[in-house]
Amino acid sequence: MSAPPRFTRWLIPVVLLVAWLLIGGGLGPYAGKLGEVATNDQSAFLPRSAESTRAAEAKKAFRQEETLPVIVVWTAKTPGAQVGPQQQEDATRVLAGLSGAGLPAGSSAPASSAPASSAQASSAQASSGPASPAVLSADGRALQGVVQLPPDLGEELPRTLEGIEAAAAKVPGTVAQLAGPAASQADLADAFAGIDGLLLAVALTAVLLILLLVYRSLLLPLVIIIGAVFALGLACAIVYVLADHGIVRVDGQVQGILSILVIGAATDYALLLTARFREELQAGPDDRFAAVRAALRRSAGPITASAGTVALGLLALLLSDLTNNRALGPVGAIGIVCAVLSTLTFLPAVLVLLGRAAYWPARIGRTAEDGAGHGIWKSVAALVDRAPRKVWALSLAALLACAAFAPTLNARGVPLDEIFVHDAPSVAAQQTLSAHFPGGSGNPAVVIADAGRLDQVVRAAERTEGVAAVTPFAAPGPPGGAPLVAGGRVRLDATLAAPSDSTAAQQTVVRLREAVHAVPDANAVVGGYSAQQYDTQRTAEQDRMLIIPVVLVIILVILVGLLRSVLMPVLLVATVALSFVATLGISAVVFQQILGFSGTDSSVPLYGFVFLVALGVDYNIFLMTRVREESLLHGTRQGVLRGLVATGGVITSAGVVLAATFAALGVIPLAFMLQIAFIVAFGVLLDTLLVRSLLVPALVRDIGPAAWWPGVLSRATDRDVPH
Repeated sequence: MSAPPRFTRWLIPVVLLVAWLLIGGGLGPYAGKLGEVATNDQSAFLPRSAESTRAAEAKKAFRQEETLPVIVVWTAKTPGAQVGPQQQEDATRVLAGLSGAGLPAGSSAPASSAPASSAQASSAQASSGPASPAVLSADGRALQGVVQLPPDLGEELPRTLEGIEAAAAKVPGTVAQLAGPAASQADLADAFAGIDGLLLAVALTAVLLILLLVYRSLLLPLVIIIGAVFALGLACAIVYVLADHGIVRVDGQVQGILSILVIGAATDYALLLTARFREELQAGPDDRFAAVRAALRRSAGPITASAGTVALGLLALLLSDLTNNRALGPVGAIGIVCAVLSTLTFLPAVLVLLGRAAYWPARIGRTAEDGAGHGIWKSVAALVDRAPRKVWALSLAALLACAAFAPTLNARGVPLDEIFVHDAPSVAAQQTLSAHFPGGSGNPAVVIADAGRLDQVVRAAERTEGVAAVTPFAAPGPPGGAPLVAGGRVRLDATLAAPSDSTAAQQTVVRLREAVHAVPDANAVVGGYSAQQYDTQRTAEQDRMLIIPVVLVIILVILVGLLRSVLMPVLLVATVALSFVATLGISAVVFQQILGFSGTDSSVPLYGFVFLVALGVDYNIFLMTRVREESLLHGTRQGVLRGLVATGGVITSAGVVLAATFAALGVIPLAFMLQIAFIVAFGVLLDTLLVRSLLVPALVRDIGPAAWWPGVLSRATDRDVPH
């Protein structure tokens, strides 16, 4: 009669294992296919309600055919030398002839005898019809011209740009460079090229090395890695289908963060479960089924609660007005759910089948005191027990000292010349362009207004401080033709005197908006690159004001339900929030003084908050659920000490693993990714090694049972509980 139950006990883990092998084999390739449904077109990630977004929509009416402009800039080979009339004529001929070099007819700027001006060039760069010839700079040392490309070149864009550059290089005595949206898009695509293989290889190698050191085992680290990869494959398959149907958006940044988030979270949860499984094997009879059931029963709650804080924190990004923030929310939440699913199904199945062999060649003793890490954490616990007030006071002082630098973090965006960590051709070309033409050349502010108020709007724009030139957008035909009217609206291109990525350009946009908004019945809106940067920063600030409180409330509610206390969750959230501010302070110093960044991407503080607070609370959840479990048996004082000793090694390992996986984002040569990588990696280590190891245990030890108010533990003194 005992055979069927025994058969069933083996059947369930075998079925789960086979199911995950099928998932891994069938869906695993999707981890490398997300790039097929990803877009790196930054115009798709503008604030929904911003004026620049409305301007971008209105601007579409002025295109007979959507184009992607590339700006060609020529300078003399001899530094500081003038560009001669013959070179200008040759450059104009090149621009006119590019339609015969594999480009669609009419997609290049043909020759023209119209007067050359930077304002005309700015207007031409946005036109899909005839444009100006090669334009000579005011200092006579550079030329610029524009080639309009189809927007859907995709993988053919790099080859097309190579052809344009080769043709432009034929102008004798000059050096040709490519700037503008097309060149930037090509460099951005190059930055994300190979992201799937490289990022995963770096992250998985780091995780594997750490796990080998932690477990001194060959088999278990491989099992954990395989489970994480299976979770990533499932997550990527789900996201692929949703993105393919237009339900979610994916870009290179979201794609990279998803990979790191799933690998890191799945590994963290696996560490907690395997640590519990090891404890059960040490403490009880050699029954692998009972050990797995006990490990699941005692760790499933903390794991799901921890995952809930991260997933719901990410979903709070749906409240953002920035499309790229909203894109990360559901994609990241899907990844977390898949990580939990793998941890609670695949991993237990493998542990049942392997038993003690999972830890081979390490040996598992018969006592829970076994393990090299316990001695270290016994010393830490003894320090916390001996001088709790001194420990938390010094820890708090260190965090406050770091947090003092947080106001110096400049989150007003990254300049164009710092977007790429390494030198990028489009950035160098833009610097050349800005050195010889008005700072906003190639990226004009775009004004859309009612046609009946054209003259008044032009005068208002021209009188605006910081505007170098204003040019109405003309209908196809010779340059200088009549302004194009679409739906009763006209478009003006305003070239700004300051570089388009500068604070001065954004201030000019504010003044320009005030000027054109004041024209009666013009219904004018101002967009363009500088306006988009300004609106993105303002929106990011508003998002932080809305989303940060929402995330804190979500975490508090989860912690109150899990710990059955009010004071303890408030304490945990406050310490993690302080850890986040301290991380921003250190990041400000590192970014500006060491890495040389003059600014931080406006989305970085919000991303950092969501990841650090949610993930930081994870480690406190792992610690405090164990402390509560021990406190119910031994009282608060012993509960803190026993919980710290029992979880110290595994939580520290989890923190190091997560920091290493997020640090892997630094292989993507973009300032945004490097900044996120540092903030999360450093913040996780700070939270793991200082907040969770010293500050929180010392505070709870000093406060005593009252820390659990108003739960049942707050009404019992340590003398009421058997030790």
